[in-house]
Amino acid sequence: MTDALHECDVLVAGGGNAALCAAISARRSGADVMMLDSAPKALRGGNARHSRNFRIAHDEPTPWVQGRYPAGDYRSDLQAVAGSAVDETLAHLLIGESAGILDWMAGNGVRFQSATDGVLPYSRKTAFFLGGGKALINALYATADGLGVDVRHDSEVCAFHPADGSTAVTVLRDGRKETIRAGAVVVATGGFQADGDWLRDRWGEAADGFIIRGTPHATGRLLRVLLDGGADPVGAPGHCHIVAVDGRSPGFDGGIVTRLDGVAHGIVVDRDGRRFADEGEHVGPTRFSVWGDRVARCPGTVAFSIFDSTIERNFRPSIFPAVRAASIGELAAKLDIAPAVLESTVAAFNAAVRAGGHTEGILPAKTRLAAPVAVPPFGAYPMRAGVTSTCLGVRVDCKARVLRSNGSPLGGIFAAGVIMAPNILGHGYLAGSAMTIGAVFGRIAGREAAAHARR
Repeated sequence: MTDALHECDVLVAGGGNAALCAAISARRSGADVMMLDSAPKALRGGNARHSRNFRIAHDEPTPWVQGRYPAGDYRSDLQAVAGSAVDETLAHLLIGESAGILDWMAGNGVRFQSATDGVLPYSRKTAFFLGGGKALINALYATADGLGVDVRHDSEVCAFHPADGSTAVTVLRDGRKETIRAGAVVVATGGFQADGDWLRDRWGEAADGFIIRGTPHATGRLLRVLLDGGADPVGAPGHCHIVAVDGRSPGFDGGIVTRLDGVAHGIVVDRDGRRFADEGEHVGPTRFSVWGDRVARCPGTVAFSIFDSTIERNFRPSIFPAVRAASIGELAAKLDIAPAVLESTVAAFNAAVRAGGHTEGILPAKTRLAAPVAVPPFGAYPMRAGVTSTCLGVRVDCKARVLRSNGSPLGGIFAAGVIMAPNILGHGYLAGSAMTIGAVFGRIAGREAAAHARR
């Protein structure tokens, strides 16, 4: 059944950081704004609910971030993760706009952690939200409500119908369809990581073992509609931002707390009880994504972090209790690994450990943080691949307009957030960058959509 036609100046599809910034920006630009979120109110906020920081360029310390992070450094970091996939013009815009986005967010109710209160570790690149991602989302929703944005939850945009200089959309709500005509539409609905079939098309059976760290509502429905409608694809459909998480995490919405911190300190074995990579190769922030990708490619999409009682003191524990045993053989049995195999793996590793924290005479070598796994009780965490977001999106220009393959705008449709982030990140990831992209391009998309709707 289809309800009557409704109208607005700017319609925003999505419910997270990018969508909220777009809705607020459009409303502050004088537009009548409707925001449609497929999630229920209790789960509003998308992946931003699990976020914690913005990556921003700054030439001097601020109340929220220490040191200096010049534009050139920001650009180098982007280049390192995205390589030739970086859209130079959009990257330049992101970096320039990032310098002022905190003030804009603060003006819209978001509070940030003081850079000098000693609660968080030193950071010259990112500013942290006071209260985390949920506090940011709640603040932005309060601002949107105060400005008169018409927010509707449990409302999924499922089709576009461009006509006569405006765009009609079909919305599914409570099993009923309605049509809404808008002067412009901003799409900020994220990736397609919650669509298991789509992931399976790209990853095969391995996708069945993936854990989705964020919202179950990121199905990519509008991404598919845009691509089918002529939008130029950007990014890599077979890539995801993946990190190593505790294998007992919930299938959706576990967030950052499910991430495993201590992988570099012990050893990692596959389901057969054998080591398969240098655990000490990556010890900085990249270790999470490196190991996520490695686990995603393991047999059965599972691995195990193994440690002893001495090694365990060197890292933060999982939110789930470790699997413990008095011997390696007993631990193996609890992990459903052949005891003789794991015992052999640990014995060979221990014999190869040398002073200085490296191994000799064993493959794969461990180049840093090598210590014998020898002091009971022994512990283990099961590891799985935790998907944050996919890396396929739509091409946009500096006005956040969605583009066709010939470079022309796709009607009055704009995009912000993860659905266009591959323009800048390719299939890479840079900590704190997705939230900055969402805020910067949400602000741009809302402003430009409002201008388009007034024409």
